[in-house]
Amino acid sequence: MSAPLKTVPTAAADDPDARPWPALWALVVGFFMILVDTTIVSVATPTIIAELNASVSEAIWVSSAYLLAYAVPLLITGRLGDRYGPKKVYLIGLVIFTLSSLACGLVGSVTPLIIARVVQGLGASLMTPQTMATITRLFPANERGKAMAIWGAVAGIASLVGPVLGGLLLDSLGWEWIFFINVPFGILGYLLVVKFVPRMDVNRHRFDWLGVALSAVGLFCIVFGLQEADTFNWGTIWGPISVFSLIIFGVIVLVLFVLWQKLNRGEPLLPLSLFSDRNFTVSNIAIAMVGFSVTAMPFALMIWAQSARGFSPTEAALLSAPTAVMSLVLARPVGNLVDRIHPRILATFGCGLWSASLFGLVAIMDTTSPVWLILIPMTTLGISNSFVWGPLSTAATGNLPPLRAGAGSGVYNTARQVGAVMGSAVIATLISSRIAANLGIAGSEFSPATLGGTIPEPAREGLATAMSQAVLAPAIVIGIAAIVVQFYKRPSYQQR
Repeated sequence: MSAPLKTVPTAAADDPDARPWPALWALVVGFFMILVDTTIVSVATPTIIAELNASVSEAIWVSSAYLLAYAVPLLITGRLGDRYGPKKVYLIGLVIFTLSSLACGLVGSVTPLIIARVVQGLGASLMTPQTMATITRLFPANERGKAMAIWGAVAGIASLVGPVLGGLLLDSLGWEWIFFINVPFGILGYLLVVKFVPRMDVNRHRFDWLGVALSAVGLFCIVFGLQEADTFNWGTIWGPISVFSLIIFGVIVLVLFVLWQKLNRGEPLLPLSLFSDRNFTVSNIAIAMVGFSVTAMPFALMIWAQSARGFSPTEAALLSAPTAVMSLVLARPVGNLVDRIHPRILATFGCGLWSASLFGLVAIMDTTSPVWLILIPMTTLGISNSFVWGPLSTAATGNLPPLRAGAGSGVYNTARQVGAVMGSAVIATLISSRIAANLGIAGSEFSPATLGGTIPEPAREGLATAMSQAVLAPAIVIGIAAIVVQFYKRPSYQQR
C-alpha cells in the first residue's frame, strides 16, 4: 500500500535519518486503541447481560476471551517482530484487529461475540510487542526513558479512558459502537504507520511451538477454572474433572513450560536469561499485578454504579473521568522524571497511592455516598497511575540490548496481560460469590430482570456490599506490588 521505506539498521538510534518521535506517535494510535478495548467492555457488562441474555460469567468472558487470546501469543509475537520486522507484523495485527472489531459489533448473541473477541485479541497480540521493540531500537539511550514513559502513560490512560468512552457510546449509539469505533481509528493508525515507521533489520528465529502449546493450555485451564468456579460451585465441571483439578493441571502444565524453557537448547519462547537482570524481573512481577488491578476493578465498579446506584452508563463511566484526566495531565511531567529519579521511588509512590485509593473506594461503595466523595479516590487513582506505568516499563527495558528488544517486550507485555487475564477471572468468581453471599442468589441467576433498574432497595444495598467486597482483591494485589518494587536497583541509563 506504500512505496518501500528505507531499511533502518539495527542500531537505528544512530541513524541520522531515523525519525523516532513521529514513529512513536504513529504506533501510539493503534496501541491506545487495543488497550482501550481491554477495559471498554467493563462498562457494557450490565448491557450485554440484558441485551444478549447472558450470565455474569458469560459477559465477563467477553473480556476474558480477548485478554486470554491477547496474552498467550505475546511471547512468540515479539519474536515474529524480530524475524519479519516490527512494522510488517504490527500492520498485519492492526488489520486483523480492525476487521474483528467490525465483526464484534455485527453479532447478535454472546457466543459469536466471544469468538470475535478471541480473533481481536490475536490481532492485539501481534501489535503490542512491536511498539516497545520499536522504541528500544529507534531511540538513543538518552531519550529512551522519556519515550518509554510516554508509552507507559498511554497504556495507563487507555485503560482508564475505556470505561468513559464506553459509557458515552452505550448511551448515545448502543453497545455495538464500542467495537465499531475501532474501525476508523484502525484505518488512521494503518496509514500513519505506513508513512512514519521505518523498516528495520530482522533476525532469523526458530519458534518454540511446544512452548506455545504448553503456555496456552496451562493459562487456559487456570483462567477457565478460576472464572467458572462459582458457576460450578467449585465442584465437577464435566466427568471426573473438577474446578480444582483443572486449575492444578494448569499449574502443572505451566511448571512444565518453565522447565522446557530451561532445557530447550534452541531458542526458548521465554528466554530465562532475561530474568538475570533484577529490574526486568521486578518489572514483570509488578506489571502483572498492575494488569490484575486495572482490569479487575472496573467490572465491580460499573455493576455497582449502574445496578446498585442506578446511574446510566454515561454517568457511571464519568466516575472514571477524573482518573483519566489526572493521568493525562501528569503524563508529561512524570515522564520527565523517569530518566532522573530511581524507579523504586516513583513506583512505590504510585502503587501505594493506588492501593490506598482502592481501599478508600471500598469504604464508600454503598447506596448513599455523594458523588463528590466518590470522585476523591477516583482522582487519586489517576495520580497514582501516572507514577506506575512509565517507571515500570522503562526499568524493564532499560538494560536490554536492541537485538533482545522483541523478546523482552514480548515477555513484559505477556506478564501484564497474564495479570489482566487473572484479574478478569478472579473478579468474575468474586462478583458471583459475593452476590450469592449478600443477595442469596447465584451469579448465574443475576439476570437481565435484576439489571433493569427495578432492584428493590434492600437488594441494592446487598449488591453494593458485594461489589465493594470484590474491589478488595485489586486493592490488596496492587498493595503487594508496592512491596515488590522495593527490589529495584538503579538502572544503567541512570548511571551517569
